[in-house]
Amino acid sequence: MHPAPLLRPDTLLYIYYVGGIVPALQTDAAENFIGNWVEDDFSFLFFTQPAREKVLDILADYPQLKLLDEYEMTYADWQGGNIEPVRIGRFLLNPTWIKASPGENDVAITLAPGVVFGNGAHPTTQACLEAIDIACAGNKVKTMLDLGSGTGILALAAAKLGCEKIVAVDYNYLAAQTARVNVSLNNLDAQILVVNGRAEEHTSVATDLLVANIHYDVMKDLVRTEGFLQQKWFILSGLLRSEAEKIVDFLHTQPVLILKRWNQDDIWHTILGITEPSAAE
Repeated sequence: MHPAPLLRPDTLLYIYYVGGIVPALQTDAAENFIGNWVEDDFSFLFFTQPAREKVLDILADYPQLKLLDEYEMTYADWQGGNIEPVRIGRFLLNPTWIKASPGENDVAITLAPGVVFGNGAHPTTQACLEAIDIACAGNKVKTMLDLGSGTGILALAAAKLGCEKIVAVDYNYLAAQTARVNVSLNNLDAQILVVNGRAEEHTSVATDLLVANIHYDVMKDLVRTEGFLQQKWFILSGLLRSEAEKIVDFLHTQPVLILKRWNQDDIWHTILGITEPSAAE
């Protein structure tokens, strides 16, 4: 497998939109290949050079797959604009090609989001970072589950704050690959284990902090798992208003205490809470 290149704002992306799921083994050995983002029953194949013929060769072996469209754009355009260092609270998120100098109390993180969304700009990411800072303030959060980890940004933040053992889980293979790159870029391999798997299947181990920035369809089942109440702190995000209210209504039936809620523009909601001591024992 060719290692995916670290991307810069002016890097040209050649994106091939395919109906159906392209098997990973068919693309991993391709030159100039960045990754395959799978969403529902569609695949987005990313290359740094034109690869139409290569894509058609792959699809020829799978009659159920079909090339639906293709795009060419810069990496900056794909990420929604030029990517600069971002400050969120005391976290300083630096892209690989430019690094702002951290202040005395800043927590600096190097982030290469690749073609995965998660460069720190989304309101739910920002709220989760603030919530992680609150949870880790007493230096008692030593273990963490990061479910729906994406680029790994939340796991990186917790590790930088002193969390010693973190399992970061994402069902999307490309997201897990990207998170592994970011863990290595920040020299945090000893603290963070990245797993490609289903979030709701990883709550059985009790931790000091569970963070889930994830779709409601997964969240509603996750909070009902037996292991959810074994987590001391929890941060639940990625929820729209009506979804957040359903989660809160359910939490009110459980032995938990909601400490704070974030509501960005009455669209995205984030919940910070703790389980009652007897529930987590």
